Amino acid sequence: MATSAVAGAVVAGLAVACRSALLAISKSTVAAGGVKTARGHFPRVPREFAGGFHAELHRKEALMILGLREGATRDQIRSAHRKMMRLNHPDTGGSLLLATKINEAKEVLLSSR
Repeated sequence: MATSAVAGAVVAGLAVACRSALLAISKSTVAAGGVKTARGHFPRVPREFAGGFHAELHRKEALMILGLREGATRDQIRSAHRKMMRLNHPDTGGSLLLATKINEAKEVLLSSR
Protein backbone atom coordinates (compact mmCIF):
# COMPACT_ATOMS: atom_id res chain seq x y z
CA MET A 1 0.00 0.00 0.00
CA ALA A 2 2.77 2.39 0.92
CA THR A 3 4.61 1.55 -2.30
CA SER A 4 1.67 2.61 -4.48
CA ALA A 5 1.31 5.85 -2.50
CA VAL A 6 5.00 6.66 -3.03
CA ALA A 7 4.74 5.79 -6.72
CA GLY A 8 1.71 8.08 -7.07
CA ALA A 9 3.55 10.93 -5.34
CA VAL A 10 6.55 10.47 -7.66
CA VAL A 11 4.35 10.53 -10.77
CA ALA A 12 2.53 13.65 -9.55
CA GLY A 13 5.85 15.36 -8.79
CA LEU A 14 7.17 14.55 -12.25
CA ALA A 15 4.01 15.91 -13.87
CA VAL A 16 4.30 19.20 -11.96
CA ALA A 17 8.01 19.50 -12.82
CA CYS A 18 7.36 18.85 -16.53
CA ARG A 19 4.54 21.40 -16.61
CA SER A 20 6.75 24.02 -14.96
CA ALA A 21 9.56 23.34 -17.44
CA LEU A 22 7.22 23.66 -20.43
CA LEU A 23 5.82 26.94 -19.11
CA ALA A 24 9.34 28.32 -18.61
CA ILE A 25 10.34 27.35 -22.14
CA SER A 26 7.17 28.94 -23.52
CA LYS A 27 7.84 32.20 -21.67
CA SER A 28 11.50 32.35 -22.73
CA THR A 29 10.54 31.83 -26.40
CA VAL A 30 8.13 34.77 -26.26
CA ALA A 31 10.69 36.92 -24.42
CA ALA A 32 13.27 36.15 -27.13
CA GLY A 33 10.92 37.53 -29.77
CA GLY A 34 8.84 34.46 -30.56
CA VAL A 35 5.42 34.93 -32.12
CA LYS A 36 2.41 34.20 -29.96
CA THR A 37 -1.22 34.79 -30.88
CA ALA A 38 -4.11 35.76 -28.61
CA ARG A 39 -5.01 32.08 -28.23
CA GLY A 40 -1.50 31.26 -27.08
CA HIS A 41 -0.32 29.18 -30.04
CA PHE A 42 1.79 29.75 -33.10
CA PRO A 43 -0.07 30.74 -36.28
CA ARG A 44 -0.50 28.31 -39.15
CA VAL A 45 2.12 28.15 -41.86
CA PRO A 46 0.80 29.32 -45.26
CA ARG A 47 0.29 26.67 -47.94
CA GLU A 48 3.00 28.25 -50.07
CA PHE A 49 5.56 26.75 -47.66
CA ALA A 50 4.42 23.19 -48.30
CA GLY A 51 7.16 21.29 -50.11
CA GLY A 52 10.22 23.24 -49.00
CA PHE A 53 12.16 26.04 -50.66
CA HIS A 54 12.53 26.79 -54.38
CA ALA A 55 15.96 26.26 -55.93
CA GLU A 56 16.24 29.98 -56.66
CA LEU A 57 14.77 32.36 -54.10
CA HIS A 58 12.05 34.62 -55.52
CA ARG A 59 10.85 37.91 -54.08
CA LYS A 60 7.51 36.46 -52.93
CA GLU A 61 9.24 33.63 -51.07
CA ALA A 62 11.73 36.07 -49.53
CA LEU A 63 8.85 38.17 -48.20
CA MET A 64 7.22 35.07 -46.69
CA ILE A 65 10.47 33.94 -45.04
CA LEU A 66 10.89 37.29 -43.30
CA GLY A 67 7.15 37.64 -42.58
CA LEU A 68 6.78 40.86 -44.57
CA ARG A 69 4.32 42.23 -47.09
CA GLU A 70 4.98 43.76 -50.49
CA GLY A 71 6.17 47.34 -50.18
CA ALA A 72 8.22 46.80 -47.01
CA THR A 73 10.82 49.51 -46.35
CA ARG A 74 14.56 48.90 -45.95
CA ASP A 75 14.22 49.41 -42.18
CA GLN A 76 11.39 46.87 -41.97
CA ILE A 77 13.44 44.36 -43.95
CA ARG A 78 16.48 44.83 -41.71
CA SER A 79 14.37 44.64 -38.55
CA ALA A 80 12.62 41.44 -39.69
CA HIS A 81 15.99 39.93 -40.65
CA ARG A 82 17.44 40.70 -37.21
CA LYS A 83 14.42 39.21 -35.45
CA MET A 84 14.49 36.02 -37.53
CA MET A 85 18.26 35.60 -37.09
CA ARG A 86 17.93 36.01 -33.32
CA LEU A 87 15.49 33.11 -33.31
CA ASN A 88 17.25 30.87 -35.84
CA HIS A 89 21.00 31.55 -35.59
CA PRO A 90 23.09 28.34 -35.68
CA ASP A 91 25.21 29.50 -32.71
CA THR A 92 22.11 29.49 -30.51
CA GLY A 93 20.77 26.12 -31.67
CA GLY A 94 19.08 27.23 -34.89
CA SER A 95 19.31 25.63 -38.29
CA LEU A 96 22.14 26.50 -40.69
CA LEU A 97 19.77 26.02 -43.64
CA LEU A 98 17.19 28.43 -42.20
CA ALA A 99 19.85 31.00 -41.33
CA THR A 100 21.17 30.80 -44.90
CA LYS A 101 17.68 31.25 -46.34
CA ILE A 102 16.99 34.21 -44.01
CA ASN A 103 20.21 35.91 -45.13
CA GLU A 104 19.41 35.16 -48.76
CA ALA A 105 15.90 36.60 -48.34
CA LYS A 106 17.34 39.83 -46.97
CA GLU A 107 19.79 40.10 -49.88
CA VAL A 108 17.04 39.46 -52.47
CA LEU A 109 14.73 42.08 -50.95
CA LEU A 110 17.40 44.76 -50.48
CA SER A 111 18.94 44.24 -53.93
CA SER A 112 15.58 44.57 -55.70
CA ARG A 113 14.94 48.05 -54.26
